[in-house]
Amino acid sequence: MAKKVGVSEATVSRVLNGKPGVSEATREAVLTALDVLGYERPTRLRGDRARLVGLVLPELQNPIFPAFAEVVGGALAQRGFTSVLCTRTVGGISEADYVDLLLQQQVSGVVFAGGLYAQADASHEHYELLRERGLPTVLVNAAVEHLGFPQVSCDDVVAAEMAIGHLKALGHERIGMVLGPRDHMPSRRKLETFLTSGGDPALVEHTMFSLEGGHATAARLLRKGVTGVVCASDLLALGAVRAARRSGLAVPADVSVIGYDDSALMNCTEPPLTTVRQPIDAMGRAAVDLLTALIDKAVVPADELLFEPELVVRASTARPSP
Repeated sequence: MAKKVGVSEATVSRVLNGKPGVSEATREAVLTALDVLGYERPTRLRGDRARLVGLVLPELQNPIFPAFAEVVGGALAQRGFTSVLCTRTVGGISEADYVDLLLQQQVSGVVFAGGLYAQADASHEHYELLRERGLPTVLVNAAVEHLGFPQVSCDDVVAAEMAIGHLKALGHERIGMVLGPRDHMPSRRKLETFLTSGGDPALVEHTMFSLEGGHATAARLLRKGVTGVVCASDLLALGAVRAARRSGLAVPADVSVIGYDDSALMNCTEPPLTTVRQPIDAMGRAAVDLLTALIDKAVVPADELLFEPELVVRASTARPSP
C-alpha cells in the first residue's frame, strides 16, 4: 500500500488508524489506493466516499467506447477522481453485478454509456437501487423514461436527418436503414425520423451492433434494391460495405453507405467512411461536469442535454448509378 501511494508505512498506518498529522491529500490518496487494491476500508472510514467513479460500458470492441472512456477518465482525473472501468462481457459480470460491486467500494458516483437503460425491455432494477441510495449517476445517450437521472445525449433525430438528407441531396430515392435492437431507444429515435421523412418501413432492418449484424441485414436490403444505406453505428456500416462487395457491388458506385459515431480509423477504411460524428469530447466532459455537481450536492435536474452531431462526408457516398 505504502509503495503504491509513495509514502511511508507509518503514514499509511496513521491514515488507517485515524491519527492526526497527515495532509488531506495524502489521506485521500491512501484511501483511494485501498479501494483500487480491493481492500475493505476500516469501519470508521467507510462513511467517506472514495474518490472513485465507476464507468460502466457495454464493450470495448466498438472503438467509440474506449474513446469515451479516455475522455471521461481524463476529465475525472483533472477533478481528483479515479475511474473504475467496468465492461460487460457475454456470460460474464452483468451490469447489475457491477452496480453491487461499485456500491461495496463506496464509489462517489457512476457514469453509464451504452447501458441497459437504453433498452426498453431490459431489467432496470439496478438503476432503481442507485436512485434509492442517492448515488450520483449520469447516463450517456437516450434512456427509457422515468429513471430519474441526468443524461448527456447526441441528438439522434438530427443525426438521422443529416444522414438521410445527405443521401437525398445526392439523388438517392431508395434508402434503407440498419438499426440496433427494436427496444434500443436511440435506434427508435432514428427510426421515427426515417419514417417521418417518408422512409419505407419495409427498408428497415434491426440487428445487434456488430460487423456481422451489419453484413447480414445490409445484404437483405441490397436484395430489395436500395441504393443507399444509413447505419446506426460505424461497425454496422463496415458490415454493410462488406455485404455490398460480396454481392458484387461497389461502394459508392453502386451503393452508398453512411455510419454513425465517427469512431477511430473510419478515415482509413476503404473507402473512407462517410459518417455522423458524435461529439464525444464535449459529451464526456459534460457528463463529468454533471456528475461532479451531483457529488458536490448541487441540484441537477434529471434532464437530457442534447449535443448536435456533425456529418463527416468521405468517400463511401456518391450519386446513384444512372
